Amino acid sequence: MSVILTVALAGMVVIGAIGLLGRRRPAANLEEWSVGGRNFGSLTTWVLQAGEIYTTFTFLGLAGLAYTAGVAVTYALPYLPMAYIGLYFIAPKVWRIGRDRGHVTQGDFFADRYRSPLLGRLTAALGVVFLLPYLQLQIVGLGLVVGLVTGDETAGDAAMIVASVLVTAFVLWSGINGVAKTAYLKDALMLIILVVLLIAVPAHYGGFGEIGGKLLDDHAALLSVPDAGTHNKVWFFTAMVTSLISVFFLTMPQQWPAVLSARNEKSLRRNSIWMPVYGATQAIPILLGLVAIAVLTAPAEANGVLLTLVSKTFPDWLVGLVAVAVAATAMVPAAAIVLGMSTMVTRNVLAVRGTRSGLLVNYATVIAAVAVALVLGIARPDALANLLLLTYGGLAQMAPATACALVRRARPRSTSVIAGIVAGEAVLVWLTFAADYKGAFNSGLIALGCNLLVAIVVEAGLRVHRGRTSRTAGPEKGPEAVYAP
Repeated sequence: MSVILTVALAGMVVIGAIGLLGRRRPAANLEEWSVGGRNFGSLTTWVLQAGEIYTTFTFLGLAGLAYTAGVAVTYALPYLPMAYIGLYFIAPKVWRIGRDRGHVTQGDFFADRYRSPLLGRLTAALGVVFLLPYLQLQIVGLGLVVGLVTGDETAGDAAMIVASVLVTAFVLWSGINGVAKTAYLKDALMLIILVVLLIAVPAHYGGFGEIGGKLLDDHAALLSVPDAGTHNKVWFFTAMVTSLISVFFLTMPQQWPAVLSARNEKSLRRNSIWMPVYGATQAIPILLGLVAIAVLTAPAEANGVLLTLVSKTFPDWLVGLVAVAVAATAMVPAAAIVLGMSTMVTRNVLAVRGTRSGLLVNYATVIAAVAVALVLGIARPDALANLLLLTYGGLAQMAPATACALVRRARPRSTSVIAGIVAGEAVLVWLTFAADYKGAFNSGLIALGCNLLVAIVVEAGLRVHRGRTSRTAGPEKGPEAVYAP
């Protein structure tokens, strides 16, 4: 066994062990297992919320995009700081409503705010469908890392199996407490590795001055956003807007446990202020991708360019540590994703009653979700690739429902919201698969426009009908169901 593989596997075992040690006591119910009794302090809430900032896509994908597209990849940087401006106001309100009403999942929130179990079931089912390819992405990304640094594809498959077993074990055993403990390690390891790479890699190749000169002389076209009319610029901008809306309105189901587990609103507000500073470190993989353009003499595979650069710069043991850091960016988000998926299946999709039966169904869902993602990751790594294209755009269709649910009065009816979501998802699927859309605007944003239009039209129709009915039947008795309780 090579030094790199030994270090990588040992690191993954350490991550799993820390997750297992995160358990404080057996979970009495699903709420304690998934949101930790709503008692996490600022730092724990921070690392849970930061889980989405560094995934395998962030570490490998941003460097790869910089290597192939140049500075155009910087579209990925602005949306997080802007999103957290909104989360400063939205997250505390979601937390307060969740505490008062006993919400554990995104589906709980929708079902309660719109008084519609059907809406809760629909949003939860869509969340599970769109998160499965995202879960597979984390597992496949981990296998890719180990396979690239060792030069052995079978080692990558072995790493995927080991990581999947470890993630399943500590999520089942420790719940969100285990996810939080591993998130501490992931963030600390990521920051150390990124700082080391930012200093050591450019220094090894003559410094940023010399590297910048090579980029200007030989790759100047990659230092500006491609200009094919305005097509590419419009797509990059609208893709950023879609991502902004998705994060701003908490449309990713795995974001909810991190918010709902907080001890108080102050923690969430403080995190929203400082999270953009942490998110700015995403510029480091981008810079390293640009360095790779200038210094690598042979073409490299985009997703593995950062690891190629590292392996040509550092000794094997340090390459192994980098692989551990990347493995952490896969295992911790994967744990958060599967936790979010399982709670939605149990509470919303299947609506299991009873504490014990709920926990059993929840645990079975964890095992099933990881198993499906692992099998597809090994047997057919691209099986869910097309569905992954829908993940962000598909989940963004929940944004209008979230925004309206936070309004105190005159909330739209669940029928309107459901119609909008269904229309938006249908348009997105049609654009992606049937129409093979290649236009300038991001398809998720187009679908979101259709979502809003349909919801407004249906709501207007319902209000007109209600007005006619009330004039015929006289004044209604009792509160209107669309008003806040």
